[in-house]
Amino acid sequence: MKRNILVVFLSVIISVLTSVAVVKHVDNSRSVSQTDPQFAQLSRVSLTTQSYPDFTYAAEKCVKAVVHVKVISTSTVPMYSLFDFFFGYSNPQPLQREQLTAGSGVIIHPDGYIVTNSHVVSGANEISVTLENNQTYKAKLIGADEATDIALIKIDATGLPYLEFGDSDSLRLGEWVIAIGNPYNLTNTITAGIISAKRRSMSSYDSNFSDGKFKIESFIQTDAAVNPGNSGGALVNVKGELVGINTAIASRTGSFTGYSFAVPASIAQKVVNDFINFGEVKRAMLGVSMQEIDSEVAKRMNMKDIKGVLVTDVMKGGAADKSGIKPSDIIISINGQPVNSSPAVQEQISKYRPNDKINVEILRDGKPRLISVILQEENSKLLYEGSINAELQNIIGATLQKASKETLKKLSLRNGVEVTSVGSGKFREAGIKPGFIITYINQVEVNEPSEVLAIIKKSGRSLLVEGVYPDGRVVYYGMGL
Repeated sequence: MKRNILVVFLSVIISVLTSVAVVKHVDNSRSVSQTDPQFAQLSRVSLTTQSYPDFTYAAEKCVKAVVHVKVISTSTVPMYSLFDFFFGYSNPQPLQREQLTAGSGVIIHPDGYIVTNSHVVSGANEISVTLENNQTYKAKLIGADEATDIALIKIDATGLPYLEFGDSDSLRLGEWVIAIGNPYNLTNTITAGIISAKRRSMSSYDSNFSDGKFKIESFIQTDAAVNPGNSGGALVNVKGELVGINTAIASRTGSFTGYSFAVPASIAQKVVNDFINFGEVKRAMLGVSMQEIDSEVAKRMNMKDIKGVLVTDVMKGGAADKSGIKPSDIIISINGQPVNSSPAVQEQISKYRPNDKINVEILRDGKPRLISVILQEENSKLLYEGSINAELQNIIGATLQKASKETLKKLSLRNGVEVTSVGSGKFREAGIKPGFIITYINQVEVNEPSEVLAIIKKSGRSLLVEGVYPDGRVVYYGMGL
């Protein structure tokens, strides 16, 4: 009996020791596999509430400086009578009606200076401002700049809460921001989002882009919810700094669908300072037409990296022309700020005034050069031509100019518009190359780039382009829009 008990006891001891040995072996194997470089290294993290963005400081600080702007303006509507209904519509008598619109604004000075959008106060007969504490004041329009969609108004008050401009150039993609405004008359509404893109151009933002009015488009794109009534409101970072003025949304419904756009503080601040110091905007010009660089352009220019913007044309007598910038130069940076798109160049130039001196870094024949440029005052004709080509580039991916008399005479043409550059877009997809002289679009004779743009805008779905190449070949191109 004792012998059997001893055998059982020894068996249990051996089993326990065997199990311990197996467990240690497995643990050792696991530790080896975890240090194997073929396996991902894992680390423990501890997420606290401080790991998430906290907007309370910025929201509580900034909401007091955002105001509700109400505008009374006069609109003209046709007035018809009962006789018109039965006997046909004649020339109706215009009827003047008052209409009330609303937007937002941001106090930028304790003495009552408020920045908003130009389109918010456009045509205003009377402007009133309601503060966060529900006090209402009559406001005076100091100035409005349609090119940047920035306006400055003032109320007779002192000691007001205000916001300071931040550095919009230092904003990073993915950085948190909050939008404050009065959508649908819901006062002091705060929404949050991230920086989705910078230096965004919106060709569809203003359908009257080609009406002779110069536009500067270099928007900050965010996914913070913005709706009608938010225009002119504040876009601020988590520090409570004003980094943009909410301006537009991209939507097919008229309400927010995920994309909102703000004028950068760098542009808004310069416009506001000009209004305060000079009573008008002092706008400088570089005087170039540009094309963004893609892989095909980079290959043609023998570029190793895709960067900068290609100069396609230099306006005679302009700042760039006088400083020695030439077509086919590639602008890399302006005063040390890298530029990789036309809106980026516009944004940098818009910071300066006429006669300011800037350093423009270019590539010429693959070699870097630093050129000193003295900016000139805007010229309405050059601005108009530049704005036309800016929108043409957005729609068809090409820039145009009126064909010279010499070119027309050589090709025995009486009219025509020359294609100066072709980038990514409809013209390249159709096969149109630089140097092509457009004589007709949709069977309509064209003489100016503005006429081309007007026909494109009126065309519903397609274009028929007729023209001649420098070797005399007559070619027809068809393309969808």
